This record gives sequence, C-alpha cells and structure tokens, in this order.
Amino acid sequence: MHVLVTGSTGFLGGALCQALVAQSHQVRAFHRASSNLALIRDLPVEHAIGHLSNPESLQKAMEGIDVVFHIAAMLGSEQNPSKMYAVNVEGTRHVLEAAHANGVKRFIHTSSVAALGVPLDAEPNLAPTESLWINENHTWNFPSSYWPYGYSKYLAELEVQMAVSRGLDVVIVNPTYVVGAGDVYRKSSSVIVKIAQNKLPFGTTGGLNVIHIDDVVNGHLAAMQYGRTGERYILGGTNVSVPDFLETIAKTVNVSAPRLIVPGAVIRRFAAPLNWINPIINLPVSPEITRLAGYGFYYSIEKSRRELNLQPARSLIQAISDAYEWFQASRLA
Repeated sequence: MHVLVTGSTGFLGGALCQALVAQSHQVRAFHRASSNLALIRDLPVEHAIGHLSNPESLQKAMEGIDVVFHIAAMLGSEQNPSKMYAVNVEGTRHVLEAAHANGVKRFIHTSSVAALGVPLDAEPNLAPTESLWINENHTWNFPSSYWPYGYSKYLAELEVQMAVSRGLDVVIVNPTYVVGAGDVYRKSSSVIVKIAQNKLPFGTTGGLNVIHIDDVVNGHLAAMQYGRTGERYILGGTNVSVPDFLETIAKTVNVSAPRLIVPGAVIRRFAAPLNWINPIINLPVSPEITRLAGYGFYYSIEKSRRELNLQPARSLIQAISDAYEWFQASRLA
C-alpha cells in the first residue's frame, strides 16, 4: 500500500514510518527541507519536500497515495497563535483538500486529547472514579486564548468533519501524553531529563494519562484498519496523578523526586509570570500548560479497545524506562 506521512521526521511520525516500512508499505515521508532526518534517515522511504502552507507541494506528494497519516502540527505557544492556526487548522485543511482531490482511500488524522477540552474538576481527587474520565464525547469548553494549541486542534477536527461530509474517509485519533524512545524535539525540556538531572524544583497537583510511543503507533495502524469514518478514538495508557508520575520517573532513573508539590490553583495564578521567566527556567511543559495545572486529565480508552481491537497498553514504567534509555544514549540524561 502507498502511504503518505506528514510530520514524518517528528517523534510520532518517525516511529510510524518505521512501523509502516516493517509492514512492507511503500512510505512517502512529507517534511520540510530543513527537517531533522535522524529518525528516518536510514529508512527506505521516498522523501517529499514541502510545507503545509504550500498546497502545490501537498498535491504533488499525494499522487498515487492510498492512505494518509496526517501527523504534522505545531506545538508552539501562546506567543504566536496566528502561526499555530495557520499550521494546525489551515494546514490540515490543505492536506484534506489534497487528499480528496487525489482520491485517497483512507485518511488518519492525528489530533490530540487537547482537542477535547478540560475536565470539569480543576482540583480532582488523586484517584477519580472511571465515570469521571474524559471520553470521545467531551467537547471544547475552555477559553481559546488560555490554550491556543488545544483550541487549534479542536478547530482542525472541525475541518476533518467538513471533509467527511464531502465524502473523504477520515478517522481521528487523539493520543494522550506520549513517552518513549525517539523524542527528538523535546529532549532538553523533557520532564524525564529534568528529573534525572535534578533540575525540576517542584511538582504540582492534578493528573494525566501517559502512553508509550509504540502503543500510539499501534493505535494509528489499528485506526487505519478498523476505525469508523468520522469517529474519534482516544489513544491512552495509564491514568496517573502528577505527583505519582514524577515519583515513578524518579524511582526509574534512581534519583529523588521533587519534594515540593505546589497546588494547581497557585500555579494557575502565576501562569503569566511563569510565561515571562520560562526562557530562564526552561519548564518541562509549554508555559500555557501552567494554566491547566491541577486539572485531572484522565481518559477512558474503552471505545478504542473495543472498536480498534487494541492490546493492553504498555506499563508506565516501561514507557519511562525506554525514554530514559534513549535519552542516555543521546547523552542527555
């Protein structure tokens, strides 16, 4: 099968290209001329040079393609929301239009759980009941200026639904917080590296869901095979409180965890100053995420397990261990 992967040189894109090649697919890797090719340099893939803002380059890249995995996106920050909109929303529109024009049979859109908005409880219990976990029916419910990335991913999903209404076969996947080997663009700011180097002075309350990169890749491949047109599928692993996540990292890398746990409400109050001083302290998350401190971002993956036939996710410890070993090999931890 002829497959196009946008964002092919990134953490997820590179891992997906490796898996597709291993399954004997003919892979065309779409990326900018300036992209870091470390993760795909040795793969037998065809390189398509272009940019999401250049529809002509996308049209050319789509020729003869059966399946598209649209992974490319801008994480960015609130400093440049207009550029983020151009990449994540308008760029997605361009990719969808090119796919439709070239008769692509199936399109897998990599969104994010960020597109689902935030949980109702800003100060959750450490072990919330499953009934409180966010599922695919949750929708955007947060000020767009407080989380430009999440809002842009939500708007990109609206572009997907419009493409579906025009007849394009698109499936949406929403990964949670991805951890594992190959995180090329989050090396210096990774929370794992920060803790290993004893450079994380404090933690906070709240929670998150962590998934191994290999499980995200498997979720994409399963979505290609089993996903229903127009449907969302959360790709998640372990629901864990932030303090427990930091403690697990510390035990895995054999250092002490941050002792100071600052309540999320306090972190949110100082979100703006933290944004100003982040160039100095280099937080392990983008400054805009500090406005989400204390929220319990716990997710249900029941729909994905049921409809995509997914195997049980790898453990949190394995995800951390694999990431740490890769960072060590890269001489970063």
